[in-house]
Amino acid sequence: MGFALADPENNGLASAFLIFAFIGTSSSFLAFAISAKKQGISSNAHGRKAFYYLGGLTEGTETILFFIIICIYPESFPILAVVFGSICWITVVGRFGSSFTLLR
Repeated sequence: MGFALADPENNGLASAFLIFAFIGTSSSFLAFAISAKKQGISSNAHGRKAFYYLGGLTEGTETILFFIIICIYPESFPILAVVFGSICWITVVGRFGSSFTLLR
């Protein structure tokens, strides 16, 4: 949001796409966790968790690295945001596929 406010003309659309992608990854993660809980599916593959953990390409470490990179190279924010947002959408599609397979 800060990049959009700092330069709305150049960063606004990329910021909106990135926020939309973040909402997609978090929604797909939580939607699967709710569905897995309702069907009694659990796993300890990622350590003991309160819900079933379904991974993806863009997790915590990748997101933190992305934030560091855009802070170092703010002039490259629009392209970096679109690239990272697109990778987030690959994660969403992968989670849909995994969800379909695991919840059938």
